[in-house]
Amino acid sequence: MNWKHSLPYLTLFALLAFSLPAANAQEHYRLDPAASQVHFSLEATGHAVEGTFNISSGDITFNTSNGTLSGKIAVDAASGNSNNKSRDKKMNADQLKVSDFPLISFAPAKYTGTLNATGDSTIQVEGSFTLIGQEHALSVPMTVHRDGNKCTATGTFAVPFISWGVKDPSIMFAKVGKEVKIELKLTGTTGQ
Repeated sequence: MNWKHSLPYLTLFALLAFSLPAANAQEHYRLDPAASQVHFSLEATGHAVEGTFNISSGDITFNTSNGTLSGKIAVDAASGNSNNKSRDKKMNADQLKVSDFPLISFAPAKYTGTLNATGDSTIQVEGSFTLIGQEHALSVPMTVHRDGNKCTATGTFAVPFISWGVKDPSIMFAKVGKEVKIELKLTGTTGQ
């Protein structure tokens, strides 16, 4: 074999070998709003207020070579449902100000931990959470399950909504906690 003539081919092969893993290191998922859920729980005097919000859209891109994330998860702020129309109307107008801030969003920036190609992984996701137009740093522990072109991520975190500028809904003897607990279930698919 003449190495002089095969050097261009070897160089090309080496370039491809080093560039392919980098290209495959990025995985894009588009969330399915109908299969994704946002539950909330807020301690109140004598009971807990529980309910849901609807995810309106979401796209996440994992870069497994350096642990970066990009994309955005958008929640319809007016979709809050605590099974009490009067309370939800007040929440929309006074706390969330949905006419001015129709979306609550999370923009992930990076993750730590090992993201397995298939099965379950536990990672810590860091990013920016936007509530009533104000951005706040947020770190969320998540369990990620990958199976073929599907990915499901679940996580629980607390939002200190009052210290983040949301009006305290407490009145007289009906007091509420200072944090709302959020439970997420995000389901997405690659190749869309």
